[in-house]
This record gives sequence, structure tokens and C-alpha cells, in this order.
Amino acid sequence: MLETINSVIAAISDVLYQPWFVPLLLVVSGIYFTFRCRFIQIRLFKDACRVIMEKPESEGSISSFGALMISTASRVGTGNIIGVSVAICMGGYGAVFWMWLIALLGGATAFTESTLAQIYKRRNPETGESYGGPAYYIEAALHSRPLAVLFALSLIATYAGGFNMLCSYNLQSTFSGYSFYDPETTPWVIGAILALLVGYCVMGGGKRIIAFASTLVPIMGGLYVLVALVVIVMNVGLIPQVFGRIFSEAFDFQAIFAGFTGSAVMQGVKRGLFSNEAGVGSAPNAAASANVSHPVKQGLVQMLSVFLDTLVICSATAFMLLCSGVEPAVELQGAPYVQSALAASFGTLGPVFITVAMVLFAFTTLIGNLYYVDNALAYLLGHVPSKRFMVVFRLIAMGLIFLGAGLTLDLVWNLSDVLMGVMVLINIPVMMSVLIEQLINITDAIFLGHVGDIELGASALAGIWFLAIYMLGFGFSLGLQVVIARRNGEQHFSETG
Repeated sequence: MLETINSVIAAISDVLYQPWFVPLLLVVSGIYFTFRCRFIQIRLFKDACRVIMEKPESEGSISSFGALMISTASRVGTGNIIGVSVAICMGGYGAVFWMWLIALLGGATAFTESTLAQIYKRRNPETGESYGGPAYYIEAALHSRPLAVLFALSLIATYAGGFNMLCSYNLQSTFSGYSFYDPETTPWVIGAILALLVGYCVMGGGKRIIAFASTLVPIMGGLYVLVALVVIVMNVGLIPQVFGRIFSEAFDFQAIFAGFTGSAVMQGVKRGLFSNEAGVGSAPNAAASANVSHPVKQGLVQMLSVFLDTLVICSATAFMLLCSGVEPAVELQGAPYVQSALAASFGTLGPVFITVAMVLFAFTTLIGNLYYVDNALAYLLGHVPSKRFMVVFRLIAMGLIFLGAGLTLDLVWNLSDVLMGVMVLINIPVMMSVLIEQLINITDAIFLGHVGDIELGASALAGIWFLAIYMLGFGFSLGLQVVIARRNGEQHFSETG
């Protein structure tokens, strides 16, 4: 039964991540936002670092830094460790380059979606708290309640289902190298413990646990990067070779299009998107809650979060693995490759460190994911859900966390990829239909001290430009596949003829 379900989901995933579909959509939209926002990732990087520390306008409100921590808690997690391992083992060294590219272009995408969330956010008249996200700007900008509802439902399915199930699986898989691990029972035991712990926290009883984990995760993140740097320094002689293979394999187009499912491009795009979530539409839910003096400021903060996630933490993982001397292989994908790499450098201490890091990262990821879900539920119902409703829903969410721990690696990754792809297919076209020129104007105005009224609306011109660029990329991708297929066919004919 599970094999049949997995085969169906895998087939859908293969279609979604063909070069002309989600990967091309992400790259083309990232290029479009980058040019239309005048390379904001580089131009206003210093300002992004500055606005992080600004205090909220009203006391007790969520600051830019607080919203950044919420989104980073979801972004920085198992994808930065296990996801990178899967990408390299399945796609080779070249997958790292495509993760970098998605992050670089994704910075402009994250800026745009988070700024839109701030512009179209709503405020609770009783508490003064802000809330919003893609569902809200879809309804407000495009006047399409059905599309907004579809996005909210896809977000709930992705974060309460796909991502949390995957996170639970990734966590239990880090224990597979220990002698007490039994593939038949241990995953379910770990899943049950994790589900109960998360349930205890989200139902209000674990404030101290959340506070403890939230304090410890930044420390663990810094320590993780430090450990990665130590491994890199210990094997510094391998760095030129690693860089060489990253770039040579990233542009081996014949290998890429000959078997795109496991290619460097697809693995890099999938795992890069899973890690930084730029364009998925999740971070805007946290961005809308921030109380800032101007929408652009929160857009810049979320842009910085993408860089922190992929260009710092994912890169640290990639070089730690590739400089360890342990050659990546399909059978090592996931936690085994990470543990083998650290064991080669630190002996038995290495796998223990990764297990501790994974426990902390996974826990905060699960909590952060459910924060996004709460926001989507409030949108669907039109009000804050009742306590009874949320208890029932969180029990279901706990059950999915428990179930995810006992499923197979292929199934949980494929399910997450499909659900994530659906969110991208809704969110990015919506963003493209909004008048981006206004975002450029207010971006420049905020730092020139001339902030005026903000008005956004649908832009047919933006859609036409995007469609033209997308079709150009589609033609190039399809043409390249035809050329390579013909060359492979001629080679096969000459060998057999």
C-alpha cells in the first residue's frame, strides 16, 4: 500500500520538478524580482543588517528581530543538515551550486513576498497585534477568496502534514547509527515521544521548554557552524578540488538532462527551496506579525534570513561533508552521510553532536511550522479558532508527527516536495501579478526619507514581462533536452549499429 502511494506521489513530484516547471519558475521569477528591485540583495544588504535591531513602534509588539526568529526557527532545521546530505548524495557536488543560486535569487523573492505581507496585513482592534500572509494579500490584491482559501489549505497540508512528518522522520533517522536502534520499533518510539513533547508545548504547557529551546538553538547553530569550520580547516587541502567539482558537475548539462530526476539541478532546487522557503509563502505569515515603521524593513529582514539559512548554514554543512574525505553515495543519503563525515573527523563524538543538534533543530522547526498553520486556520475560519477546535486539530498534528517517524525516506521527501511545489505554483504567480514597480519606489523612498502612501494593484504589464521571460526559459530548456536526447540517440545507434 505504502509503495503504491509513494510511486504515485513520486510521479507527481517528477512532473513538478521537470526543468521547465517549478525549477524554471523559481529561477525566472527570482531573476525578474532581482532586476525589477534593482539587485536589492546586494544594494541594501547593509540596511537589512541594520533594521534587524530596530525596536517595534509600540511596546509589547513583535519586533523585526522577533519575526525573523519565528521564520528562522522554521527555516533553519533538519533541511540544513539532512536536506543538504540528500541533495549531495542524490545529485552530486553540483547540487550545492544550484542551492546557492536558488538562495541568491530567492533573496529578492523573499523580500517581495514579505513586503507584500506587511502592506496587506491586518490588525486586531482589541489586542493591536498584526497578522497576515499570502492568503490575505491574494484576497486583497486579486480579490480572489477561492484562490486564497486554496493557498491556506495547501499551507496547512504542507506544514502540519508534509514538513512535520519529514522533520519527525529526519530526527529519528539520526539515531539509526546507535546500537539500540531497531528499524521496526525505534522510529515509532521516537515519534511518539516527539509528538507528545510538541503537543505539550503547543497546548500551552511548555513555555519553559520553548524558551529553553529558543535560547539554545542560536547557540547550537553557532556551534554547528564552528564545528563545520573545524572540519574544513582540518581538510583545507581538499577545498580547491571541492570547488572544482561543484562547478564542473553543476554545468554538466548532458548528465543533467539525461536523468533529470536525480540531477544536480533538481536536487539543488528541491533542497534549496525546502531549506530557505523563498517563494513558498510561509515566511510572510511571520513577517506580517512584525510591528515596523515601514513594510520594506521587514522585507529586508526576511531577505537576510534566506542568506543566513542557505549561504551560511547549508554551505557550512556542504563543505563539512565534502571536505571530510567521505565520498557521497545514494545509500548514505540523509543522516548516515552526515554522521560518517563527522565520525571521520571527530570519532564517536561526531555522531553524538549531530544527534543533539538535530533534536534541537527539529523541535523548533515543528513549533515554527505550527505557528504558520495557526495563522492559516484563522484566515479560513475568519476568526481565531476556539480552544476546543485547536485541541482537536493539534491532536491530529501530533498524530501526523508520530506517523511521519515510521514512514520511508522516499515517501516523506516526495510528499513534502509535492506539497511545497503546489504552494510555489500559487504564490509566485500571485506575486508576479502585483505591481512590482511600487515596491521599487517605496524601497528607495524609505532610505531616502521620503515615505508616502503605499498603493498596490494588479499589473498586467508585470505578468506579460514574466510570461515572456518564462517562455524564453522554457524554450531553451526544451531545446537543450532535445539536442541532448538526439545526441544520446545517435551515440546509442553508432554503438549498436
